[in-house]
Amino acid sequence: MTADRRERTIGGHDKAPALNASAGGFADLGPRVASAVAMVVAALGTLYLGGDAFALFWLAAAFAVSWEWQNLIGGEGRAARIAVGGAAVAAATAFGRVAMPGAAALTIALLALAGGALAGAERRVWAATGVVYAGAPAFAVCLLRESPEVGALAIAFLFAIVWGTDIFAYFGGRLIGGPKLWPRVSAGKTWSGTITGVVSGALLGLGAAYLGGGPQLASWPVFMLGLAAAAFSQIGDLFESSVKRRFGVKDSSRLIPGHGGVMDRLDGFIFACVFAATVGLVRGGPSVAAGLFFW
Repeated sequence: MTADRRERTIGGHDKAPALNASAGGFADLGPRVASAVAMVVAALGTLYLGGDAFALFWLAAAFAVSWEWQNLIGGEGRAARIAVGGAAVAAATAFGRVAMPGAAALTIALLALAGGALAGAERRVWAATGVVYAGAPAFAVCLLRESPEVGALAIAFLFAIVWGTDIFAYFGGRLIGGPKLWPRVSAGKTWSGTITGVVSGALLGLGAAYLGGGPQLASWPVFMLGLAAAAFSQIGDLFESSVKRRFGVKDSSRLIPGHGGVMDRLDGFIFACVFAATVGLVRGGPSVAAGLFFW
């Protein structure tokens, strides 16, 4: 891909680049805020309800991620790959609700291989990666939410971290400015914004733990875990940006105004949630979510 090639949307239409973030502009703030508020209300509402409502919300979100990914990379067998990704997401959601990580990992891996086999030679790894990218968070988020006693708190903890990191990185980068974090992948990200976002996200996560579980949960290890989760959320953002850049796509879809698609909105949460579930599984304890808070 040549350096002067214009980025395109999934629909194949050329689109002028968005306002350069380095200019410190806030022209995209309106649609970002409006769509973010709608998503926050839906996410918090289903978190409160739990059970089927929560699982269905994240099943739909993960399926949208799978659909966007397979459309983004293009290639042959697209419809079949989307169906395979949907099956992986559905299985991951079901296994997450009953805490069966082994079955989830095996099923996602087998369906990832199937998805890769349906793609052309140049896209097999990418197609398989997309199945894992959508299936892993579907499993992780349900696994954490279904944990007894502190399952809802674990998700609220992650929401506070990821949303806080995103918001403060956005404003920190535009108000402080300075050197770019990785301009070849993300033209707008700065070191100042990333550091501001990560620290702020970890502090907000600590606050969520305190409000939801009392001072005994607002510990130094929980803050350090929050820092790591916030850093992973930024890595997730960079990963998704690198994939779009690799395929010459600006927006993963137009489903969410101001955010360029579901992948754009969930990239940080995907990495943070899978990281948190992995920590909880490795630590053991009465539940996966409990492994995040009790040290």
